[in-house]
Amino acid sequence: MGEETRPIIYIVDDDESVRRAMKRLFSSIGIDAQTFASGREFLDADYRDQNACLIVDVKMPGMSGLELQKKLVAKGTKIPVVFITAFDTEEIRSEAKKTGAAGYFRKPVDDQALLDSIKWALSNQPS
Repeated sequence: MGEETRPIIYIVDDDESVRRAMKRLFSSIGIDAQTFASGREFLDADYRDQNACLIVDVKMPGMSGLELQKKLVAKGTKIPVVFITAFDTEEIRSEAKKTGAAGYFRKPVDDQALLDSIKWALSNQPS
């Protein structure tokens, strides 16, 4: 498989332990993952939206996960976004749904449910 065809997961969370744990989870099933401590760091990076998925924390200092998603949509980026949060409210859930979230999970995240959601998001991307 070429570099472009291998799936990649981008993880944006201000909590280093969450980033490390998720990267380990994806590595354990042979999926590459890159981690970022902030939405700005992700936007400044070289990322792709084909055969990729973004996992983003809703509440972070600076740019929230929802703001990051809105910036990506405004740029025309088609990457599926899965939101994770420790601060689950109806308002946040509703906002995530409006932005077209591919998934939404409360922390601590159930690993299998997250993996299923990522596999679904990757398989439903337009080519």
